[in-house]
Amino acid sequence: MIPAELLLHAYRQAVFPMAMEGGEIAWFSPDPRAIIPLDAFHVPHGLKRTLKKSRFEIRIDSAFETVMRACGQREETWINDEIVASYVNLHRLGHAHSVEVWLDEKLAGGLYGVSLGGAFFGESMFHEVTDASKVALFALVERLRVRGFTVLDTQWLTPHLVTFGAVEISRADYQKRLNKAVDQKCRFIE
Repeated sequence: MIPAELLLHAYRQAVFPMAMEGGEIAWFSPDPRAIIPLDAFHVPHGLKRTLKKSRFEIRIDSAFETVMRACGQREETWINDEIVASYVNLHRLGHAHSVEVWLDEKLAGGLYGVSLGGAFFGESMFHEVTDASKVALFALVERLRVRGFTVLDTQWLTPHLVTFGAVEISRADYQKRLNKAVDQKCRFIE
């Protein structure tokens, strides 16, 4: 297991771990870095329709490890047992959180990440039901806005994240924003 102190120190320095194919842990700090500006979050038309139906229930931290393991259920994954154990430990310490989307009392999708001050580092998301991960991202952004967060890190830019307003910024710009954000007195949960 990666010690919690090491993980938190790494996140403060704009670095995060991923398990590689052989099981070893590698550390990354992309340049450029992808973020979703919270004030410029875009809700695609299809997601607006889904949200209007109000068929999903949002829960926070009720199935953290289950969300992590579901995120790792793909052909190529960076989420191995060591990563799961490390982040479950961070969750116990109050730094890692899940946003879960439930439908008929079943986990339909969700995401997890790390919270430090006013920064949230999105790690991964999954869905079992169409749009469930998008609903989780929407719920995350709403939560971060209400609680005064200023940075939503997505690590790398993907075409999927671009549809929500994700952009790339230089590592230097990211580090400046991060330094300010981690000093904020924000709380992801009460």
